[in-house]
Amino acid sequence: MGQLGLGNQTDAVPSPAQIMYNGQPITKVACGAEFSMIMDCKGNLYSFGCPEYGQLGHNSDGKFIARAQRIEYDCELVPRRVAIFIEKTKDGQILPVPNVVVRDVACGANHTLVLDSQKRVFSWGFGGYGRLGHAEQKDEMVPRLVKLFDFPGRGASQIYAGYTCSFAVSEVGGLFFWGATNTSRESTMYPKAVQDLCGWRIRSLACGKSSIIVAADESTISWGPSPTFGELGYGDHKPKSSTAAQEVKTLDGVFTEQVAMGYSHSLVIARDESETEKEKIKKLPEYNPRTL
Repeated sequence: MGQLGLGNQTDAVPSPAQIMYNGQPITKVACGAEFSMIMDCKGNLYSFGCPEYGQLGHNSDGKFIARAQRIEYDCELVPRRVAIFIEKTKDGQILPVPNVVVRDVACGANHTLVLDSQKRVFSWGFGGYGRLGHAEQKDEMVPRLVKLFDFPGRGASQIYAGYTCSFAVSEVGGLFFWGATNTSRESTMYPKAVQDLCGWRIRSLACGKSSIIVAADESTISWGPSPTFGELGYGDHKPKSSTAAQEVKTLDGVFTEQVAMGYSHSLVIARDESETEKEKIKKLPEYNPRTL
């Protein structure tokens, strides 16, 4: 956050410290590069951090000209409720969407996705590469409805965000993607079905900088363009990267409950209930950071 020139607003916090929040019990948290989101059990959403690109959803990018013509940002230092959700009609009218009850939240580096109780998807923040899914690259300062999922039977059931892209699983199980994983390639400006994963039942998905990992049916699937750093999990003496979705054979027979990804590393939570599952997991090499 140093490059924002915020002086003492951004002193590092060297150990975990409780945040200033006294709302309803928190059910989910998410964070982008320089901002954070909190979802409570009643479906309210709160955000705090750097307001650049409108990524906090408070209808402002918080920009101001400080002394010597330096651009600075008016950061939110405590959680502030996201109050307005909108949709834009074909002729450019802006209409408020009332009574949004937030059920899930996912953050990219500079954008956020929300899933509500009516299976609608909203997105806001930085619009580059089409990651917001509104068929334009404009930044959005408040949560805006993603039209594709606003039809009966076409709603979303899961949302995920990568660094510069977005994913949703539709209520009938199809995976949709928009934005860009590889920013040197072309962008997808609105949600499009991912044909490679047609027919797979997706449990969990994660996306790092440009790689993707998915837990689906009995398999773990991953893909990502070069350069990769082993996060696809294909194993030694195998190609390190792949532009097409491939099963992660090193996890054959391991049932993956959940996947997660950092910038270029992966984590999976594996089920170990049955004897065969326990055996499979025992056979995996052990990672010990101290011996590396």
